[in-house]
Parts: sequence; C-alpha cells; structure tokens
Amino acid sequence: MTPNAASASAAPSRRTFLANTAIAAVAVGGGMPLLAACGGSESGSREGTTSGKDAKKLLPAYVTNNVVTPDIPAKNGSAVGFTSKLDLAGLKTSVPKKLGKGSKITIMSPFWGSPPKGNNPYYTGMNDLIGVDVQWQNQDGNTYDQKLGAVLASSDIPDVVVVPGWNMGGKIPSAIISKFADLGPYLSGDAVKDYPNLAAIPTDAWRRSIFGGKLLGLPQPSPWAPGIVPLYRQDIFDKEGYEVPKSCDEFMALAKDITNAKAKRWACLDMKWTAFQAFGVFSGSEKPLGWNLVDGKLVYRIETEEYLEALEWSRKLFEAGVVHPDAKMGKNSPDPGPKFAAGEFLIYANNISQWWSRTTEQATQNPEFKVWGMDVWGHDGGNPTIWAEQPAGIFAFVNKKASESVIRDVLAVANVTAAPYGTKEYMMTNYGVEGTHYTVKDGVPTKTDQGNIEVMNAYVMVASPAATTAHPDFPEVAKGQVEWQQRMGAFTKKSSFWGMQITEPGRYTNLTNDMEQMEDDVVRGRKKISDMQQWVSDWKSKGGDRLRDWYQQILDENGSAAN
Repeated sequence: MTPNAASASAAPSRRTFLANTAIAAVAVGGGMPLLAACGGSESGSREGTTSGKDAKKLLPAYVTNNVVTPDIPAKNGSAVGFTSKLDLAGLKTSVPKKLGKGSKITIMSPFWGSPPKGNNPYYTGMNDLIGVDVQWQNQDGNTYDQKLGAVLASSDIPDVVVVPGWNMGGKIPSAIISKFADLGPYLSGDAVKDYPNLAAIPTDAWRRSIFGGKLLGLPQPSPWAPGIVPLYRQDIFDKEGYEVPKSCDEFMALAKDITNAKAKRWACLDMKWTAFQAFGVFSGSEKPLGWNLVDGKLVYRIETEEYLEALEWSRKLFEAGVVHPDAKMGKNSPDPGPKFAAGEFLIYANNISQWWSRTTEQATQNPEFKVWGMDVWGHDGGNPTIWAEQPAGIFAFVNKKASESVIRDVLAVANVTAAPYGTKEYMMTNYGVEGTHYTVKDGVPTKTDQGNIEVMNAYVMVASPAATTAHPDFPEVAKGQVEWQQRMGAFTKKSSFWGMQITEPGRYTNLTNDMEQMEDDVVRGRKKISDMQQWVSDWKSKGGDRLRDWYQQILDENGSAAN
C-alpha cells in the first residue's frame, strides 16, 4: 500500500531489495509438485529440501480470505490490485478478538533509514491492538548479514529474528535450522485456523518456510511475476518523442540519442538486471533459482552463453558512454532518486516498488514528473523469456528457547500484520494512528512527517498478506504495476527448483561469494569476458561440478518444478 523500499543503488543487488508493504504474495493454490527431502526428512538431514507427504503434513491449511474483493485479480503471478478509493469508514475487522496475552517480545529486523525511538505512538498503538509488548532491535539493512551472522553465532538470540532470503548465505541456513522453533504444532493443517490471516497466506509461501524438515518461518509472500522493472521518465520521453525500445539494439540506439554528457544527461544507469531478463538468464537473486535443466543437463546460470551475452551488452553500454558516471561506482553508488528526478539519466532498472516511491517523491515539487515501467524486450526483438521469482523471500523465525506463550504471542503479532488490504488491522500496520501518522483528504490517507519517520519497516517484517498492490494516493500507479506484472508474467517460466527451500551443504556455500563483484567489474570494463570465463572454470573445479551432482540428486528424487 505504501512501500518502504530500501534506498536503491545504481546497480541493483539482491541485498538492496526490501519486500515492502505494497508487494507481498500472489495467492497461488499450489501449482508446483510437492518436493521430497534429499535423503528424506526422516533422516534428520539439514541439507536438501522437504517433500511429498513429509511436506504436506507440515503445511498450514489454506483458507481464502474474502474480506475484500480486489479491483484487479491476480494473474500470471502478479499481485492483486486495488485502484478504487479506499472506504476508510467501511474498513473491515479481520481480528475481532485480541489474541495476544501480554508477552514481552524482542524482534531483530533489518531497517533501511533511521529507526524511530522505541515506545513511539506507532509501536505502542500496534502493541495495544495485538495485546503484546514488542521491543524492536532494528539493524542497518545494508550491513544486516554481518549482524545476523554474529547474533546467530551467539547464545543471546532475540525472541524473533527476521532473515531476508538474500542474507541466507554461508552458515545462516544451518543456524536457522538449529536455533529456531518448530511452528508446525501451532500452524500445520487445521491448527492455522486459530490465526485466520495466516491461513490465507498462499501455500507456496509456506512451503518456502520449511527448513530442515520443519515449518520454521513466517513468510512474506511475493508475486512470482518479475520484480525488476526498467523504470523511465515517461514525461521526458513524451516531450522529446523518444520511443520505448523493443530490442537491445534499439535500446543502444536510443541511449546514444539521449546522451549528451556536456549537458549532463545520460541515458541510463547499469542495466545488467534488465539484460539478464532480455537474454533469458535464469534468475539468480536467490538460490536455487540459478540452476535449471536445459536439454537434459543441469546448468548453472553463469555457465550459459546468455549470461555472457548479457554481461557483454551491459559492458557495451558503459563503453559507449551512455551510462551515468555514478553507476561506475557499482552497488555502493548514491541513491539514484535525486538525479533521476533532475533528468540526469532517464532509465534505470530497479525493484517495482520504486515506481510508486519515485512518483510520490516528486508529486508536489514537480507535477509534470512521470515515471513508468518499460515492458521487457527479448534481446533480438522477440518475446522475452523471464524466470519466476520465489513465492516468498523474507522470513521471521522464533527462538527455539521461546515458551509456548511467547510463540503464541508472536503468532498473534503475525496474524495482525498479515491482515488483508481493506481491514482496520492493515490500515494500522501500514499507516499507524489517524491524526498522528496520517491524515485523510478526499478519501486518500496521507502520511504525516511523523508517520514517515515511525511507520516504516518494522511490523510489516513479521508476516504479510498475499501480494497486494494498492496506492490510494496514486491508483494509476497501482494499476500500472499490476498490469506490468501480468504482461511480463505471461513470458515468465518457473525453473526446475522454483519454490523449493533448499539448504546447500556447508562446503559449497562460499563458492559464489565474489560472483557479483566479478560481474560488476566485467560490466564496467575493469575485467574482460575472458576473465569471467576463467572465473566460471575455477568455480567448476572448486566445487561447482560437485554441487551440480548434489542438485541433480535432488532433482532425481523430487522431479522438476518447471512449467
């Protein structure tokens, strides 16, 4: 509804994407096969995945929530969309009885920006609504992986720890399995019906929450339609007569036409992630999506010709001088918002949430400003082949040492934060207290300065409803976002391991540590394509080929999730 996106870098990284309050998960009723554990969950193995009857008995029952009807139903992996005016006087109640019993709960979660002071009106209002005393231990989202590793290696773990999928490298998955509580007794099967909003979370999101043969996570569901959009200044395009490109060659020609370095205007930022989409490279934002079965052989994304072609095309953009100089700094470069608004560059690829955030930033100071999303093109001008995102990407886990009363109070928190759009609980979670955190004009809730400080990425990190896109202030943006997802979703495929929560053997977890840096070096001309080829060769010999065999075993035992 109101995304609180991480500050973006010029070159998107999996670490910079926050699953925000506007985009959760599409309700997919279980289109993928149930997956079997490598070695079987009965063995207690912490490696592989969980499947078949073993997975089915762990999954919560799915009960559709019919509190509100979306204006745009989910399609092709999209979120649902709401474009009509929000009836604040007619908000529904999805949690009629306060379920919390007063426990004090500490929650550690990533936070982008400056965390508000504790016990502020938003935190106290939410705690009163739920019936718990949540104390937040917000940590810098940009360095969260470092803090996470240190905390999980210690004996002092908060009651709840939020772990984004992009932080699940190294020893983190093993720590998750050993340090966090089994939620199955409270949520599996019909037990979840005690928490109706959790029962309405799509099954695929819960399946991603199974680690080491147990239901451990509370998920933030996500659309499986693509989440990276080539955003562009439609107002300037219209004024200058620029046309949206339909191939990589057309993009290059357009970029050269736009660029005038003397006038401080460049075409774009780093377009690597759009290149991956245009050339059909397997999604690599989260393991195990980088693996896929191709002509009967299991292949990792970096081994494909398409991967090298995407890097080469991205490199040529830098070589041609059409990329803004800031992008040469890579993922640590400044927030692109101000220079995008100033027209220093007209195109950049980033998370779909920035479609709204850039719009609202400029709404009052630059009313002619209009950002829109380009449809992804196939590199040769044909239809693209895009690979599906995971159905859940951020999870909250409960300390294994927590008492039953604390666990149930955590679930009471999640049952409120997972309330659907159009309910009082959703409004409180995402907007706070009326008059303090937001005001209402012409039926549109607008955050106050205090709301923008306090009502940010805290409670929304515990659990979310099925993917919902709704911006009462800019309904045309919500419509554009969902329709873009649906158009691109039509060209989206699920790879062989889609939807699986797989824990790799620890001996392989560091194999790709330097891959992103190598990609950035190649794209920026600091390394050659041949250097990348050598890196891939080294990756194979250092364990990549053995890891392929390990994934092949999972595939042999479970079958493919590909559509």
